[in-house]
Amino acid sequence: MKRLLVAVSAIAILTAGPVFAQEVDRLAINGIIDQGLNHSEVMQTAAHLTDRIGGRMTNSPQMREAEAWTQQQFRDWGLSNVRAEGFEFGRGWSIVRSSARMVEPRALELRAIPIAWTPSTNGVISGGVVVAPITSAGQFDQWRGRLRGKIVMITRPDTASEPTEPAFRRWTDEELQDRAGYALPRHDPAAIERGLQSGRADFALRLDAFLAEEGALAWVRMSARDGGLLHGTGYTYQVGATPSVPGMELAAEDYRRLARLALTDAPPTLELMSEVRFHDDDVNAYNILADIPGTSRSGEYVMAGAHLDSWVASDGAVDNAAGSAVIMEAARILKALGVRPKRTIRFALWSGEEQGILGSLAYVDRHLATRAALDDPALAALPNNRTWRARWPVEPRPGYRDLVAYFNLDNGSGKIRGINAEGNVAAVPVFEQWLEPFASMGASTVSLRPSGGTDHVYMQTVGVPGYQFIQDPLDYGSRLHHTSIDSYDHLRPDDLRQAAVILASFLLNAANADEPLPRMPLPTRPTASDPFAYPGGD
Repeated sequence: MKRLLVAVSAIAILTAGPVFAQEVDRLAINGIIDQGLNHSEVMQTAAHLTDRIGGRMTNSPQMREAEAWTQQQFRDWGLSNVRAEGFEFGRGWSIVRSSARMVEPRALELRAIPIAWTPSTNGVISGGVVVAPITSAGQFDQWRGRLRGKIVMITRPDTASEPTEPAFRRWTDEELQDRAGYALPRHDPAAIERGLQSGRADFALRLDAFLAEEGALAWVRMSARDGGLLHGTGYTYQVGATPSVPGMELAAEDYRRLARLALTDAPPTLELMSEVRFHDDDVNAYNILADIPGTSRSGEYVMAGAHLDSWVASDGAVDNAAGSAVIMEAARILKALGVRPKRTIRFALWSGEEQGILGSLAYVDRHLATRAALDDPALAALPNNRTWRARWPVEPRPGYRDLVAYFNLDNGSGKIRGINAEGNVAAVPVFEQWLEPFASMGASTVSLRPSGGTDHVYMQTVGVPGYQFIQDPLDYGSRLHHTSIDSYDHLRPDDLRQAAVILASFLLNAANADEPLPRMPLPTRPTASDPFAYPGGD
C-alpha cells in the first residue's frame, strides 16, 4: 500500500505541473528582443507624452490631445479597432498661471501650485494668515469668527524630515525574495463600513462651504513632501460640486516658515494669484483601446494596460507616461513582427486612474462583471468606486471569461524584476516559465503577494486574472510620484526598453497558450478574519 501511495504521489507530481504550461517560443522572443532593444521607439513616445503634451489631467485639454495622439499612433502602427470608450467623469480643469509671495515681514517668492478643481483667485489677493489646522468637520466651531479676510493655513505644521536613505535604489536579491511570500488576506467588515462613510471630496466640499461662510479669502495646505516638491492633487471634479474658495499648496519649507512667523510679532502677509480654467464641453472621460486581432479562440483576448492620465505639477513622466509608453511600445513591437496570435491582444490606456481608478473600473463594469446594488439609498447614490468592494454578489457579464489575462504597468520607470501573481498559486509555474528567458535581464521573481492602487485591482475583485509587474523602485516613491519634478529627465531608457520586451513576450505567450491562464474562484462575500473583534477598533 505504501509503495502504491508513493507511486501515485510521483505521478501526481509529474502530471500536475504542466497542465497550464506551454513551450515558450524562443525564436519569437529573439524577434521581440531585437525589435525592442535595437529598434525601440519607447523614448520617442514618452517624450511626446511629456515634453510635447505635458501633464494630462483627466478631461483637460492636454488629456484630450493625448487621447487623439495615442489613437493615431496605434492606427499608424497598424492596430485594429482603435477607439475611445467613454465613461461619465465630470469637469476638466487646467492651470493657466499662478504665483505666491510673502510681502510682510519681507518680500519672498514662494513655491506654490493651485489645488486641482479649485477656482481662480480672480486676480491677486492679499491678506494675513491664520494657522487653522482643520482635518474634520468637528473642528469648524473652533475657528468660527476668526477667518474673515484671511488666508487660512489648514495643515498642522510638522518638523522637517531629512532623508536617511538614498532616494534612488533598485531591489536587491534579498528584498525580492522577501516579496515572494504569501500574504494572508484580512477581511474587516467594520473597516469596509468606515470606508463607505469617508470621502476626500465630501470633506473638501464641507470645508469649502465653511470657509466661504466665514469669509476666508483662500486656503493653503502644506506639501506632503520636503525638498520643495509640490503636488496639487484634488478631487472635486464632479459637475455641480465645484468649490468656491481658491486653494493652493505651498512647498513644505515655505509653509513651515510662514507658520513660524505667525507665532511672532511679525505675522506674514501673502499675495496669491491663481488663474485656472474649467472645461465643460464633454463630461465623459475616455479609455483608449486598440487590438491585434486573434486568428482563433473566438472571443478570447489578453490585455495590457497603463493609465494615461496624470497630475499636472509636472509632466506625469514616471506616473504614468512610462507605463503608457511601454504599453504602446509592446504594441508597436508585436505589429512590427507581424505576429498572428491565437487570441486577440488588446492594449488599454486608462483615464481617471488618479481620481480613483475610474477608467478601468468602468471597463470592468461594462464588459466583465458588475456587483449587486446596495439596499441603502444613500450608499447606493455614492460613486461606483466608493461602494464596489462592499457589494455582493459579483455578477459576471457575458464577456467575463473572454479576458484570460491582464497585465498592468504603473510603478514608474524601473526595469521589470518579476510579477505579482496575486495569490494565484496555479499561475506561479507559468510565470516562472515565461520569465526564464529574461533572468539575465534581472527579471525572475514571481511573488504571491497582492498589489494594489492601480488598474488591475478591480479585475482582481471580480476574479479576472489581472497582474501588476514588479519594477525597480528607483526614486518613484521617494520624490517623483505625483510631484513637480516628474519630468522626462527621470525616465530610464534601458529599463523601459527591457520592460517593453518582457511585456510583449508575456502578451504573446498568453495569447498563444493552449490553455488560458488559471483563474481564481469567482469571489464571494468573505467572512471576517477576526469574528470576535469589537467595533470601533483600528
